[in-house]
Amino acid sequence: MKVIIDGLRKAFESRVRLGIMSALAVNDTLEFTALKEYLDVTDGNLASHIKALEKEEFIGVKKSFVNRKPNTRYFMTKQGKKAFEEHIMALEKLINSHK
Repeated sequence: MKVIIDGLRKAFESRVRLGIMSALAVNDTLEFTALKEYLDVTDGNLASHIKALEKEEFIGVKKSFVNRKPNTRYFMTKQGKKAFEEHIMALEKLINSHK
């Protein structure tokens, strides 16, 4: 039996990237520290995965100051939302093809 995996994105193969996108799918924005705690990863690990998703233009960044402290928040772009939804649909199709 041939399995079709069209729609799966290499950018979402990592558990951390999948976690970032999942968290941003249900939140308008999230701070770096919230993502770090939610995913239980190091600063460097999270930063490298965020950079990869930013390069693909799947997430965007908003930098500001809160009480004179830098605040970095991330959000899913329209392109990222579309790509992530396609990825999830492809996973569902793959899972359902084995029932």
